[in-house]
Amino acid sequence: MYDLIIIWAWSAWYPAWMYASRYKLKNLIIWAQPGWALATSHKVENYPGTISAPGKEIMDNFRQHAEISWSEIVQDTVKEVNKLDNSFQVITHSWKEFSSKKVIIATWNNHRHLWVKWENEFLGKWVSYCATCDGMFFKWRDVIIAWGWNTALTEALYLADICSKVYLVHRRDTFRAEDSWVEQVKKRDNIEMILNEEVKEIVWDILGMTWVKLKSGKEVKADWIFIAVWTIPNTKPIENLNPKKDEEWCLVVDARQQTSITWLYAAWDVTTNSNKFKQTIMSAAEWCLAADSVHEDLLKG
Repeated sequence: MYDLIIIWAWSAWYPAWMYASRYKLKNLIIWAQPGWALATSHKVENYPGTISAPGKEIMDNFRQHAEISWSEIVQDTVKEVNKLDNSFQVITHSWKEFSSKKVIIATWNNHRHLWVKWENEFLGKWVSYCATCDGMFFKWRDVIIAWGWNTALTEALYLADICSKVYLVHRRDTFRAEDSWVEQVKKRDNIEMILNEEVKEIVWDILGMTWVKLKSGKEVKADWIFIAVWTIPNTKPIENLNPKKDEEWCLVVDARQQTSITWLYAAWDVTTNSNKFKQTIMSAAEWCLAADSVHEDLLKG
């Protein structure tokens, strides 16, 4: 019986591991691939104490810091979490079973892809799903935003402040974003709206991305493309517990990171906390808070 099982191994997982071990909790980490989105970032400049470094380097530092705590690790993925009378049963895809008094889960958000030629191959090079993360690397350059919901328009406004030109490509003749965002976009001189169009191919040469080919055959010259289709939280391992979610399928958590299921805590991008600001510093903070909450609750018995 473990005091705590930590499910998944992304940027928030390492601080939780470190704090759980410092609290002398008997903890198990079940993970598949460390780093996830952060590890694919070609450069990170918005994490305190890191002036500029590849995302993989930051994740390596996270891991080195956490490993000295000697937590137990299982490299696997979680298939299902079941609630028992006074504990949880955690079953992996390799059919291993573990029991724990508390569980913290921080599964990822599934990015919606455009499924266009060269999209996957150039992720982290000339393709990004986060303007806040990568926009500053293309200051004074020309970029493309694909899609037309709130995320696309707010990211277009952010990029318009730092980029020379922003092309907003949307497959319909109207946006599905809130009217206030649409009006602000229309007022920006360096945002060009390209409607009734779809991105079909990313064209490149040895120096980088050269342009994007649209459905009509038109070519839009740009240095980077940001894909701002919505994301869906992956909470499949705990679906049978029926946790409370909001309208965007994020897990509803309280100020202590506890879900609507007693003793089940959540952190990172799948939660309603931190104003859904999906950044590494926020995920790390949520994980630390969740680990501290677990410790407090264990002390209470």
